Amino acid sequence: MTFPNAFENLNIVAQQALLSPSALHDAVPATDCAMQTVSAARTAVANILQGQDPRLLVVVGPCSIHDIAAAMDYAQKLKALADELKNQLFIVMRVYFEKPRTTVGWKGLINDPRMDDTFRIEEGLHLARKLLV
Repeated sequence: MTFPNAFENLNIVAQQALLSPSALHDAVPATDCAMQTVSAARTAVANILQGQDPRLLVVVGPCSIHDIAAAMDYAQKLKALADELKNQLFIVMRVYFEKPRTTVGWKGLINDPRMDDTFRIEEGLHLARKLLV
């Protein structure tokens, strides 16, 4: 005896398709400056890891981004420090938008950007992409 759909989605109120990565990419395109920055940073990191650059690679940042304005402020301060220490260190800002090990509570900017359990994931994806580009 089977009961099709009798036990599926019992606690689901609604479903909404998310935009595709391609659509997000098109909606929030990277600037030329952002692409050049990422390319140069990847080259520097590769050179450090391969021993071709004597600087120490330092990756720093918060556990998870929850406030875009605070993240931008942190990034600007970190950039000033990175410029000051550029001959000794290559500083990379760690940026993470989720809280994968959190079992209770807020799951991160992408999952719940308003921190109010509304789970506006598409809004979170846009916010995250805008910060990165």
